Amino acid sequence: MKISHKIALASISLLTVGQLFAQNVKQKDVVFESKADSITIGATISAPEKAGKYPAIIIASGTGPQDRDGTMAGTKMFARIANYLTPKGYIVLRMDDRGVGKTTGEYRYATTADFAQDVLGAVDFLKGEKNVDLSHIGLLGHSEGGAVISIAASQSKDVAFLISLAGLASNGLESLFVQNENLVNNSPLPEVDKKRSNEINRLMFATAFQYATSDSLESKLNTVYNYWKSKDDIYFKTLGIEFDHFRFPIWSYVQTAIGPWYRYFVKYDPQIYLSKIDVPILAINGSKDSFVDPVNLTYWKQYSRSGQQGKVTTLLLPSVNHLLQPCKTCAPSEYAQLGEMPDSTLESIVKWLGDTVK
Repeated sequence: MKISHKIALASISLLTVGQLFAQNVKQKDVVFESKADSITIGATISAPEKAGKYPAIIIASGTGPQDRDGTMAGTKMFARIANYLTPKGYIVLRMDDRGVGKTTGEYRYATTADFAQDVLGAVDFLKGEKNVDLSHIGLLGHSEGGAVISIAASQSKDVAFLISLAGLASNGLESLFVQNENLVNNSPLPEVDKKRSNEINRLMFATAFQYATSDSLESKLNTVYNYWKSKDDIYFKTLGIEFDHFRFPIWSYVQTAIGPWYRYFVKYDPQIYLSKIDVPILAINGSKDSFVDPVNLTYWKQYSRSGQQGKVTTLLLPSVNHLLQPCKTCAPSEYAQLGEMPDSTLESIVKWLGDTVK
């Protein structure tokens, strides 16, 4: 695919011009094409000011449409990563997701596999940048971005290393089970409603998995829910509770589940992709991550060819959440109060890169 280069004025998100030049860093906005279709991707490249060849890192975001800075809960995760790594001698490319900022397309019609093709478009673009060390182009994925970079790396010989930050390495169905049970069990729901919530979630997720490729998925989900609801109504009457406050959002869940992203994700099998990858991998997780369980660290080793060759480094951070923030309650409601990822985590990445890449 022919790559179109459209260089715009540099956009500076976190640092002033004076600060950037003081750190010998330059930024420029670019536009390039996805390898999947006609989508054009808007991105920012941060690079050392000094001439030379540098390792490059492409950032892949997690679930939900995000801007190139990775703006989540008052933080700018991806801009922070770029602004920390670039003065250390790395080029960092961060992208707007589909339908966000300068990137075209609609997020709701895309799958994890499509996002991997967007990343591969970024790889092709960087191969045309004169200051990129072509033998050291790597991918960094957060959350679902772990699956994105796994798919992309399995399809490209140009990817030299992977960094997972709370990145997904479990299959889609398992991740839905674990994530939702973590969230339910740590919620303020009464114990009886936690039990009911976990029960219906598992039934619906398993049904979505079974019929993910079927035209009858919507009707199957509604049938399963109605059967469960009739039994649950009988069960609730035995509890002696006057009012039932438990509600499963059946309509909104079904509308999500019948969409292309969910159909693909619930059937996602990481072993298909990781078994083809033999490049060095750094995988970092917080011990209190409710969205990507720390067990994923073992999967990066277990499923990848890299792990079989001893090329996977894992780091478990105690009392750290999904946004890599040291936390107290560690519930998602606390995220906006905790600030940016600490320097210590970023320094761990820099050290691994220094030992592995440079």
